Amino acid sequence: MLSKKITFLFLVSSFFLSYSQSARIDEFGKPTQQEFDLKSYEDEPDATSVILYESGNYYAIPLKRTTSAKLVKEIHRKIKVFDAKKFDYATVEIPYYDAEGYYGEEIKDYKAVTHNGSIQDFVPDGSFFKIEKSGRGNVLKFTFPNVKDGSILEYSYTIVTPFFYDLDGWEFQHAVPTIYSKFKTELPFHYRYNRALYGEKKLYIETATVNKEGFRLPSDSGFTPTEVAFYAMTNIPSFQEEDYMLSKKNYISRIVYEPLTFISFFGGGQAYTREWKDVDKRFEYDDDFGEQLTKKNYFKRQMPNEILKIEDDLERAKAVYKFIQDRYTWNGRYFNYEIKVKDAYDERLGSVTAINLSLANALEAAKLDAKPVLISTRQNGLPTELYPVLSNFNYVLTLLTIDNKKILLDATDKQAPFGIIPFRTLNVQARVMDFRKGSYWMPIEPFKQNVDYVNAQITADANGDFLGKVTQTSYGYIALGKRSSIEEETLQGYIKTQEKDKAGIEIEDYQMEDLNAIEKPLKESYSISIEPETVGDKVVLYPFFNKTYISENPFKMKERSYPMDFGFPFTNTYLISIDLGEVYEIEQLPKSRTIKLPNDDGECLVTYVAEGSKINIRFNMKLNAYRFPSDAYPSLKEFFGTMITMLKEETIILKKK
Repeated sequence: MLSKKITFLFLVSSFFLSYSQSARIDEFGKPTQQEFDLKSYEDEPDATSVILYESGNYYAIPLKRTTSAKLVKEIHRKIKVFDAKKFDYATVEIPYYDAEGYYGEEIKDYKAVTHNGSIQDFVPDGSFFKIEKSGRGNVLKFTFPNVKDGSILEYSYTIVTPFFYDLDGWEFQHAVPTIYSKFKTELPFHYRYNRALYGEKKLYIETATVNKEGFRLPSDSGFTPTEVAFYAMTNIPSFQEEDYMLSKKNYISRIVYEPLTFISFFGGGQAYTREWKDVDKRFEYDDDFGEQLTKKNYFKRQMPNEILKIEDDLERAKAVYKFIQDRYTWNGRYFNYEIKVKDAYDERLGSVTAINLSLANALEAAKLDAKPVLISTRQNGLPTELYPVLSNFNYVLTLLTIDNKKILLDATDKQAPFGIIPFRTLNVQARVMDFRKGSYWMPIEPFKQNVDYVNAQITADANGDFLGKVTQTSYGYIALGKRSSIEEETLQGYIKTQEKDKAGIEIEDYQMEDLNAIEKPLKESYSISIEPETVGDKVVLYPFFNKTYISENPFKMKERSYPMDFGFPFTNTYLISIDLGEVYEIEQLPKSRTIKLPNDDGECLVTYVAEGSKINIRFNMKLNAYRFPSDAYPSLKEFFGTMITMLKEETIILKKK
């Protein structure tokens, strides 16, 4: 779990100075000779690049002839490239929300340049592209020209936005090290935030002052005081992401502005982080949320009577879930209220919010207990439990309760069976919006029976090759992952990928059962032909020719300061029967052995048994726990490293009879 190192409120009329140093100011387009002379970053000599300087300056501006304001975000960043061949950041994408009218964001004053000594290559205006991405917003995209070893890349841009509640904050830490990073906000007292510092790195500068004449609306004769806050960090290490982690937002050094209350310049306001009972009331009577949960009679009229007449509650719930899942297509948007549930039903298209609020209505129409659930997805970060911060949440699930058993549902994924929510939603905790008894936190528990089972029967032929049949059965999240891959790349594309993954092995007659029966396990079968290696008069056979669920050690760093999260427990079983016939005899078998994680969190065993001309091999890897603290990293790294060695390097030595 993440921990907040400091939390402090917006200053109303006071002044503080925690500690202060002189702030650095770099003028755009003028790198120093010292920056050009820099050949590597001393703290991380293998780094391909380093951010020399970055600044964020956020402030409010009044809108002409109105009583409102917008937020301006000015960004400037300068990067030194050490190894251009390994540098992966020459293309930059800047997200923003493009919409007509007041609620759109404007990106402007953007410029970018590559410095190679005295030569400056600016990105031409025609090489900045505004692109819509997956229905979730837009990006400004550009690529730096002429990037070489020693180049300095520099860019700046401005975003003007109405979204003060989504001010977010500033990330000091990135995938490459940073020498200097600073962030400044100048905001009227009408906008109040909680501030929290995340990560292990301490601030180099931290100040806040009050400007009594900082803001003034054109329609107002007086001034509104502003708080001027300034933060800086120096020599910030790179943050290396590995597999099986939650959002990097939980761990990197950053400062977060969590909206507290916004007050109109002429009275009236909106509280964002009061008590949960206040938030519950707001959601209950909100046109886009609570009002959308009052449509059960509409959904009762839409559903077939044969569904409503099913006597068993669980079977009726499954039928309702399938009805909604089949009816809608997800449009790729998460927390989005643009389409109401009735409109989404008519159009057969909707956001996560529209689809899962429709599911809650439909379950209630079928006389079942269903409630909406607010969550933050894995990539969005963990929501704070200290107080309600609505901007922490970006997703809605449905909670079904039958005989005191709680089942989380998400009808957006057409490949997800009843009771299995998408991997993206497995993010520790959820807030159940119970408008009768009050909302509450509940743990997000994944489906537990996730199994990859492989059975291979192979026989040596007269030519010395091995021929055989493989059957593979996948359950739970493993089956969901495969079905999702097939949906994305087609069945033929998936089969080609499987053949490519089994290099050196010929695959024929690939068959798949129950592909569209998502409530059943996914079954695959195929014929194989293996040509073993020959070394002198010895024949070398690698028995684990089929990829296991985890086929590479995901943990490669020396140490890791943040937790590991696999999302769900799983089991991988691999049974192989090898008939040597009259062709081979055994020269050497690997040793059977078992490795275990502490606290019975997982184990892996491999057994080799020779009986006459047959070899029976059993591999069984089970991960019982799926969340591990950072201090478990060494044992996990060793566990998976040993397992991969057993799978990839240990061979059966044969000789011909």
